[in-house]
Amino acid sequence: MALEQAQSGHPLCVALLFGGMSSEHEVSRVSAGTFVDHIDPEKYELLKIGITKEGRWLYTEATSAQMADGSWEELATNMPCVISPDRADHGMILFTPSGQVEKLHVDAVIPALHGLWGEDGTVQGLLELAGIPYVGCGVLASAACMDKAVANALFEQGGVPHCPWLSFTRWQLQADPEGIRAQLEEKLGYPIFVKPANAGSSVGISKAANAEELKAAIDLALVHDKKLVFESFVDGQEVECAVIGSEPAVSTRPGEILAGAEFYTYDDKYKNGVSQVVIPARLSEEKLDEVKDYAVKAYTALGCEGLARCDFFVERGTGRVLINEINTLPGFTPISMYPKLMEHDGLPVPQLIDRLIALALERAVPNHG
Repeated sequence: MALEQAQSGHPLCVALLFGGMSSEHEVSRVSAGTFVDHIDPEKYELLKIGITKEGRWLYTEATSAQMADGSWEELATNMPCVISPDRADHGMILFTPSGQVEKLHVDAVIPALHGLWGEDGTVQGLLELAGIPYVGCGVLASAACMDKAVANALFEQGGVPHCPWLSFTRWQLQADPEGIRAQLEEKLGYPIFVKPANAGSSVGISKAANAEELKAAIDLALVHDKKLVFESFVDGQEVECAVIGSEPAVSTRPGEILAGAEFYTYDDKYKNGVSQVVIPARLSEEKLDEVKDYAVKAYTALGCEGLARCDFFVERGTGRVLINEINTLPGFTPISMYPKLMEHDGLPVPQLIDRLIALALERAVPNHG
């Protein structure tokens, strides 16, 4: 029905989810604003659903500016809503001020949510139950990419090179801190990056140069997750590819961010705008193509669909290409790499949105072949 509507010229009803309960709530609001400002109103009727940090779902008529600055939460016209898991509803239920319940049919969902409870398979699972097509990776790929330990194991299985790493739970770290420290020092050596396995983009990550710093880094990371990932330091150029579709997936050549700090921080990435974007990255033609090929390999190994951003290190001295991580719902802010890479490859944001929605609808059509 949705595909027929799209082909017949009737606007598709698309629900945009933004905000969320993760530490990347503010970035999600800005990313969602890009969809609001660039989606074609003649092709799509856009319903905006904001999720507060406390987990309340509100239908809102906020502008992109109100979404970005957070004032959307105060609008008098907001209404509580839910996406119904009942496939007969195929959409959203609004709870109106008069006490009525209103059902709105939704053709597709754009979950412009970053981090936990949005990019990790949870919302994707709700939409699978509801039978509503959605932009981006499915439940398993979303969950696997969010968990850095699971992702690293799958990269290894898929033949995608990664730096040496180890993973331990809170219980293991507390049960044998000295034994684990010895393992880390032996396998990884200092400096060591300490990361929460599931916290999302650049949150709770620190770099430890000795045993004392390692302990502090572990304490910080455990605030964000009960499972940690430890990775050896790579002296490398950080580059990123934008990948779209599946069967076959298509990747751009990598771009590069010249970070404003020692390593690319959350604030650099999303708030300050101090980093500079270079497209394509400052690499040889051969190396650009090698990274691009590994992006498709990594994306495919983790079962990604729709879109993802694949982040790599190109090690200085050796030229080795090492996967860092995959972001299944990358940033769509004005300084974000994914839309910039796509635009550089000839797909500006309005056409990119069309393509992502089309991919969501195609994937939802049962394969009778």
